[in-house]
Amino acid sequence: MSGGESPRGADLLGLAEMTGEEILSLLDSAAEMKRALASGTSRAELAKKTVCLLFFEPSTRTMHSFAAAARALSAQVVSFTAGAASSTAKGETLLDTAANLAAIGADVFVVRHRSSGAPERLARALAARGGPGRPCVVNAGDGSHEHPTQALLDLFTLRERFGRLEGLELGIVGDIRHSRVARSNVFGMTACGANVTLVAPPSWMPEGVEALGRRPQSRGRLAISHSLDEVLPRLDAIMALRIQKERLGAEPGPSAEAYAAEYGLTEERMSRAKSGCLVLHPGPVNRGVELAGSVADSPRSLILGQAANGVPVRMAVLARCVRARDGRRT
Repeated sequence: MSGGESPRGADLLGLAEMTGEEILSLLDSAAEMKRALASGTSRAELAKKTVCLLFFEPSTRTMHSFAAAARALSAQVVSFTAGAASSTAKGETLLDTAANLAAIGADVFVVRHRSSGAPERLARALAARGGPGRPCVVNAGDGSHEHPTQALLDLFTLRERFGRLEGLELGIVGDIRHSRVARSNVFGMTACGANVTLVAPPSWMPEGVEALGRRPQSRGRLAISHSLDEVLPRLDAIMALRIQKERLGAEPGPSAEAYAAEYGLTEERMSRAKSGCLVLHPGPVNRGVELAGSVADSPRSLILGQAANGVPVRMAVLARCVRARDGRRT
């Protein structure tokens, strides 16, 4: 293997290139991790390894979930958040920060960054430097690009509840244009054979979005709609997205009130949904906008289950990456 190459599977940068079989294998591993957590069985896949959390954007669920996952695999955890207490305030770049942490023994970098493609650029730079045992890179959300572990935990939660992903009718409603969660979920859901309908106001639906579902890995279909009331009665589950206020720029789209009236998951709207239709949300939830508090807290809601499932799913991801890097059998 040349210095500029990475072992396949040593990084998780996105779901766009992953097949349904690869995703389902990760979900199977996550199920094993969840059983171990429930039984109190200790895991040592990352014993004597160090996982560095490099977070250049705010995070609650993702950062703490990765930290819990790493510790559950017996890893040491170093948490780095950009700000006045770090050298990024003095002009240090992501690559220089990572290179210094790699020099003192980092095995995995979990990266959240406002710039789309930042984790991939870091992985390429580390691979180009060569040397044995270069750190793995896991994307914890990059700009409006991807958030692969969020999508994996969403898929895990859905498969756990329905027993399958193949053939499910799933909806994602909200700010599709700026949502890395939506992109990763489209890739993962369609690769696993689910049918996905994206629902958004016209200004929040990106041009050419249909191409996301026309990949060789896609086994499910992708549809586009601007009417939630039209598609809701046929969906097995619906994911509401947070409005990405920090990314809207000069075209903010509908007001929060107008959006809630047309696209919010209210009790009245959910009463017209398919019987058994479940509700997901990647968080943080803006109650009264994307969905009513009573819907978020209802038996339909999988929101807390999603958060809980983040730990075993991220355990599976970290273990897979390190195994691939170290050349151990998966």
